[in-house]
Amino acid sequence: QVQLVESGGGLVQPGGSLRLSCATSGSIFSIDAMGWSRQAPGKERELVASIPSRGRANYADSVRGRFVISRDGAKNTLYLQMNSLKPEDTAVYYCNAKARVIGADRYLEFWGQGTLVTVSS
Repeated sequence: QVQLVESGGGLVQPGGSLRLSCATSGSIFSIDAMGWSRQAPGKERELVASIPSRGRANYADSVRGRFVISRDGAKNTLYLQMNSLKPEDTAVYYCNAKARVIGADRYLEFWGQGTLVTVSS
């Protein structure tokens, strides 16, 4: 299987920056798209940004221009650079990957456990 572990969350003041990382491990044959989602208290999980194995990244309107998603293909690691953070960005951020396990014939969706980002003064 595939394991995803997020890191980099924490407390930051409004206007500040954080960089989230998502490390993958396991019996990975290949990874297609990867992405970041978030879930704020009392709200549904929402897609923040996604990036295919090739092509352009996509962003939610609420973060476009402030967040940048990137990936290191060699390390199968995903990043999210978050700038100009706002209190409404407070949420648990989850990494996900569409990956094919060695020996499998299809891609499946895998999720990390999440990392908490709190934006507050």
